Amino acid sequence: MNLMQVEIENLEFECIIGILDFERKTPQKVIVNLSFSYHFDNNYIDYAKIASIVKKMMIQNQYQLIEDAVLKISAFLKENFSLIETLDIKISKPSILPDCTVSVAYIS
Repeated sequence: MNLMQVEIENLEFECIIGILDFERKTPQKVIVNLSFSYHFDNNYIDYAKIASIVKKMMIQNQYQLIEDAVLKISAFLKENFSLIETLDIKISKPSILPDCTVSVAYIS
C-alpha cells in the first residue's frame, strides 16, 4: 500500500460565520485549506466530494466560531471517510480585520 497525501488549497466561498452582529447578517469570504493522508490500494477518496462537503457544511451550518467549524467538519470527514488517516484543516477569514487574515487550524 502507498501512503498518499491530498491537498485541497484555497477553497474560497462566502458564508455566515462569526459571533459579531454584522457577521450574522452578511456572508463573508472564507478560505479553506485541507490536507489528508490515506493508504491507496485500489481504493481512493474523492477529493471533489470532500471539497463540496466542506463548503456545504459551512454554508448550511452558519457556525459562530471557526473553532466549531474545524472540529465539526473534521469529525464528519473522519467518520464518513474511513480511509483517512491524518487530517489537517485550516479555515481563514481574510477580511475580518483590516490588516491581516485570521485563521484557525485543526491538526490530527
